[in-house]
Amino acid sequence: MIIEFKNLFEKWAGRPPLPWQTRLFSIFCEKPLADWPTHIDLPTGLGKTSVIHLWLIALAQQIQSETITLPRRLIYVVNRRTVVDQATKIADDIGDALTKTPNLLGEKIANLGGLAVSTLRGQRADNGDWSANPARPAIVVGTVDMIGSRLLFSGYGRGYRHRPLHAGFVGQDSLLIHDEAHLEPAFQKLLNAIKDEQIRCNDFRPFHILPLTATTREDSPRPFTLDDEDYQHKVVQQRVGAAKTLTLHPLSDEKKTAENVAQLALKRAQANPNSAVLVFVRRVEDVKKVDEIITKAKVGKTLLLTGTMRGRERDELVEKPVFLRYRPATAENAEPGTVFLICTSAGEVGIDISADHLVCDLTTYESMAQRFGRVNRYGNGHANIDITYVPTFKTNDDYDTARERTLRLLEELNGNASPKALMQLPSSERSAAFAPLSKMLPTSPIFFDTLALTTICKSLAKLEELPGRPPIADWLHGVPDDWQPAETQVAWRCEVEWLTKDILVDYPPDDLLDTYPFKPHEILKDQSRRVLKELAAIAGRVDAQNTFVWLQDDKGTQRHALQYLVQQDENFIADCIVILPPSAGGLTLGGMLSGNAEFNPEIRYDISDLWFDENGKPIRNRIWDDDSVPPGMRQILKLSLRSDDYFESSEDAEKPRTAPPGNVWRWYELQDNEDSEASRSAMKPVAWQTHTDDVENSLREILGGLLLPSEIAAALIVAARLHDLGKTRELFQRILGNPNPDEPWAKSGAKNGGIRSCYRHELGSLLDLAAHPEFQTLSDDVKDLVRHLIATHHGRARPHFPAEESFDPNYSVSQIHAALAQVPLRFARLQKRYGRWGLAYLESLLRAADCTASAHPSAYIEDLEEVQA
Repeated sequence: MIIEFKNLFEKWAGRPPLPWQTRLFSIFCEKPLADWPTHIDLPTGLGKTSVIHLWLIALAQQIQSETITLPRRLIYVVNRRTVVDQATKIADDIGDALTKTPNLLGEKIANLGGLAVSTLRGQRADNGDWSANPARPAIVVGTVDMIGSRLLFSGYGRGYRHRPLHAGFVGQDSLLIHDEAHLEPAFQKLLNAIKDEQIRCNDFRPFHILPLTATTREDSPRPFTLDDEDYQHKVVQQRVGAAKTLTLHPLSDEKKTAENVAQLALKRAQANPNSAVLVFVRRVEDVKKVDEIITKAKVGKTLLLTGTMRGRERDELVEKPVFLRYRPATAENAEPGTVFLICTSAGEVGIDISADHLVCDLTTYESMAQRFGRVNRYGNGHANIDITYVPTFKTNDDYDTARERTLRLLEELNGNASPKALMQLPSSERSAAFAPLSKMLPTSPIFFDTLALTTICKSLAKLEELPGRPPIADWLHGVPDDWQPAETQVAWRCEVEWLTKDILVDYPPDDLLDTYPFKPHEILKDQSRRVLKELAAIAGRVDAQNTFVWLQDDKGTQRHALQYLVQQDENFIADCIVILPPSAGGLTLGGMLSGNAEFNPEIRYDISDLWFDENGKPIRNRIWDDDSVPPGMRQILKLSLRSDDYFESSEDAEKPRTAPPGNVWRWYELQDNEDSEASRSAMKPVAWQTHTDDVENSLREILGGLLLPSEIAAALIVAARLHDLGKTRELFQRILGNPNPDEPWAKSGAKNGGIRSCYRHELGSLLDLAAHPEFQTLSDDVKDLVRHLIATHHGRARPHFPAEESFDPNYSVSQIHAALAQVPLRFARLQKRYGRWGLAYLESLLRAADCTASAHPSAYIEDLEEVQA
């Protein structure tokens, strides 16, 4: 076993495993989850992220031997979206290797569809591959917001139909790695609370949590750390003992911090020509000031990295010649001479860079330790670290107190800032110098119950708040305070400008954003206070009363005049996505929000279509009128807009500043893109019986890889056979545009020209069940599960059907009301039996089979005769 592991690890990692990696791999293979370490505590620079390799190789061996004890999905949570985080790089490298050699991990994994990989950037950015097949191994890299919101049945940017599916996939049969867990204590507390609740409620397949950290806040009963064999290893000795000389520089005026940091960086560069100097400051404003001073001095080239940059521009930094100087393997086109990378905390965590020297201001201990880990990271040279600080601290400020404690610890180092020296500082004193904890909100069974009720949502056609459902951001990050203020995201979309209020009655913003969700490259993030300030500047140079924006939070999307928005306080936009019309501008060439940046035709504001697969083909595209359809794509939405005259002559003060290019807007996605249910539908009409058989066959394949209890597997198979009974209604066939309802379709494909109706076939199927002979033979418990699985297979019935969808032409009102009354009661019973996340997981099995069968039918209507022959 170990020999095979070592060979494969070296193939992927480019070097043999360190002793701790071999030891942890053995734990993954041999010990039950309950006996695993409670967290992994290793110095920076020793490859903690390789836990991805260890899990995958161990899982591959177990799948081959059919003795699976490991979770089959690894969810890797990063503190923030960095430029090129190691988790994304490792996941991408593994995905690329398996694309070239599908059987690298064994034939059985290849038969499951291979490894699904979803990352933070590139063609795998937040894709849906991981949520398409529960039996398929998957690596998912995401931020606290991305993963945490999904875990709480509140996926940011996703509609209510997707929320239980994502919650089931994240919260069941998964290993959740929380990287640098000390930086998000509120999220770690939430994870622990969810795990305790899953155990209390006997969830079907509870997830497992494994925090990673190089600077732990507190002791835990079973940490995984380096042992004597590790410390005797040459590579470990080199990295732990990496030479880093620390010099402290007192400063009299804090307002001169940026100037002092810039001067220290210039002096260090002049003393060490042709070096790569890393600069850290706490404030975005100081980043700009330092850059201005260094650029004016003409000593070397600079590059800025802040957490406030839009994803696309931040991703493009990795190809910049200056940035390449800080990468482990210097590329041929790296910038020669002296270079400066000037960062906020966005460059502190999860980013694999190594500078020759470091200059920074003073922050709290855990942040300083992360900064030190980005200089002479591999122990190949001798780095200098210069820290400037004001030696007076506010006595009534917890954050300043932590900074003062940090300064005292740095003084104890006596100029030696190597990882080994940091490790020798008393752990209690290190913890006391961490940034203060934000207020963390308690959880309760009622809290989790409320979030699991995903179909209780505001009316999609009305701009009103939903009572009762709490905003989740404070549980993910803690309650904002002075030192860690609330944040807001910003993006640009054309539909915000081109779709007026009247048109949005037919195409609600929530539906549009669920169909075409945001991807990480589209969004920037900044403090809510600064965002509101920049929005006010935009409002000052545009017609703010007639410029409309969308505001999306975990409850839905609202539409406001910009003038109204900027009159609110920063809490109004906290933890939201502000979606601007491109004509409002507000984006610099460097990808930062600026209210003074007018519309610039050189900038592409709406970049939702700039998402490409590994071959450079667009994964999704939106075209106008009769423009040619991109090859290999399916239409997922068709919007009919008003004529051009409407935009030019409307008197309702809602005409957009720029008219759309046409009247019909068609949205497309690649045929095999798994990101939305809309993209998993047939391209041509499919017969009802064909689809039903396809769903059952697909489900049997999934169940073959999961080894579920026989009673649950039987319920799922019956649900697959009967899930679309309601589609045989003449009404539904008219909806599909079937000219011959006596030969029912399941899918209409591109030929859909039917009537519009709110009829839901899931409800029709639920009503038909009682009279079906196969259903009548089941036990009461199995009947309960079958009913629920069928009712929820498109995301409804959690816990009810909306009033406007609660009808069926084949049944009386009293029959329908009697059936509807049982839906929430059954939902409650089954949640109690399987747990909240467990029930969502079981729902996802049928939904996954349905989606797979829809995307890849065994035959279309035009091919049926040939197939039968």
